[in-house]
Amino acid sequence: MEAAAARPVIRVAAICGSLRKASYNGGLLRAAAGVCEESIPGLRVDHVDISGLPLLNTDLETADGGFPPAVEAFRDKVRQADCFLFGSPEYNYSIATPLKNALDWASRGQNCWADKPAAIVSAGGGFGGGRSQYHLRQVGVFLDLHFINKPELAVKAFEQPPKFDSDGNLIDAQIRERIKQVLLSLQAFTLRLQKKD
Repeated sequence: MEAAAARPVIRVAAICGSLRKASYNGGLLRAAAGVCEESIPGLRVDHVDISGLPLLNTDLETADGGFPPAVEAFRDKVRQADCFLFGSPEYNYSIATPLKNALDWASRGQNCWADKPAAIVSAGGGFGGGRSQYHLRQVGVFLDLHFINKPELAVKAFEQPPKFDSDGNLIDAQIRERIKQVLLSLQAFTLRLQKKD
């Protein structure tokens, strides 16, 4: 009997739109990395830091189409990823500035996001960041990102019982299970799109 073919390892670039150290959205992404290590073979979540990116300014681009070193390094990580998991906080009903800045830098010149799958998780007040998710999906249309539709995860972070500890780490087991379902959907969708290539 032949051994089953090994599943390819799918590299998930996890990008948090909040730069705050104890960000709840960062906590969701850390939990996602832990869930993958514990229970989802073939899926690896790598955090991609966007805090060092300069604000988008095309004057920083070189005459031959080059970018500042921090931007080049970020674009390389985006290109190397098989798919993306965005932790998208909601600021004033929309996407946080650091995340929009990262999206814009990696779309300059050759669009590094194009034709790759993605998922969004968010945490916050009100709708749990849900409105930022819809704006991110709208931006993704132009970037040719392919978002999973379901399941959605928007955590109402300030409702009781507490969902996060004082360091922003997820402590809610039910939300952790919901993150797992998002990741399984992203994994299946990524494999499906890769088979079409």
